[in-house]
Amino acid sequence: MRKSAVRLTVAALLAASCAPTLGDQIYKCKNSEGRLLYQKTPCAANVETLLSWTPAFKAPSAEAMPLALKQNSSGHYFVDGAVNGKPLVFVIDTGASIVSLPNVIASAAGISCKDKALMDTANGITEACTAVIPELKFGQFVLKDAESMIVPNLSQPLLGMNVLQHYKIAQENGELRISAH
Repeated sequence: MRKSAVRLTVAALLAASCAPTLGDQIYKCKNSEGRLLYQKTPCAANVETLLSWTPAFKAPSAEAMPLALKQNSSGHYFVDGAVNGKPLVFVIDTGASIVSLPNVIASAAGISCKDKALMDTANGITEACTAVIPELKFGQFVLKDAESMIVPNLSQPLLGMNVLQHYKIAQENGELRISAH
C-alpha cells in the first residue's frame, strides 16, 4: 500500500508541475537559433498563443530504419544518446516510468531541477526532482521537451516509458528493435 501511495504522489507531482491548468495560456516562441520555446509569459516577437498544451515530440520519418540493439551479457540493452548535445549511454528501462538522469549528467547538460519529488525505486524511496530535457536523442530518434527526473546516486541514465511509449518496441532472440509507430 505504501509503494502505491508513493507512486501516486510522484505521478501527481509530475502532473501538477508539468501541465498548465485549464485556461492557462502558453506562448510559443522562436529564439535566435530557430528553436521553439514554450513558456507562460509572452515573447518579445513572433508569438503564437496556444489554448492547450501538447508535448513537442519530433517523430521520426516513416522511412526511418528501426533501431536494433543487442542484449549485453547481463541481459540489458544500452543505446547511445545525448541530452542537450551532451553524449551519454542510456539503459533501456521499461520498468522506469520516466527518463532519469544522474545529477552530474544533468548538470553538465544544463538541465536544472523544477520541483522536488519522492521516487519509489528498486533501491527504495529516494528524493529526486522533476526536470525537462529540451532535446533528447537516442539512436536516430530526437524528442523535444522530454519530462525527466534528476536522481541523486543514480549511476546510469535510464530511458523510461514516458519516451519509449511513443515507439514500437519488439524483443526477440537477444535483440531489441525500436521503430516509429
